[in-house]
Amino acid sequence: MVLLIDSDGIEDRLENARVRIPMHLTDRVFILGALSDPEDLRQSTSSSYETIGKAMAEDCREGTDTIWAHDLLRHNALEIDRLRQHVRPILFA
Repeated sequence: MVLLIDSDGIEDRLENARVRIPMHLTDRVFILGALSDPEDLRQSTSSSYETIGKAMAEDCREGTDTIWAHDLLRHNALEIDRLRQHVRPILFA
C-alpha cells in the first residue's frame, strides 16, 4: 500500500503517519508525499500531475532520481529506496 500525504511544510508529518501503522503491516506500507502542497510541486516543475506521476514511475523503474531529487520530494529518499527494493522486481521485472 502506498499512502500519499501532504506534508504542508511539516517535516515530521510523514514520520507521524508512519508510527501509526501497525507493526505487522510496516513492511507493506510506503508513505510518500510532497514536503509542502502538491500544487507547489506542480507549479515548480511546470508539469501536470500526470506528467509528474509518470516521471516518478520512470525513476522507480530506471533506478534514477530525476524527479525524486526535487527539493519538495527529496525527503522521500529512504522510503523510495525501500519501495524500489520491494516493488520494482514485481512491477518492472
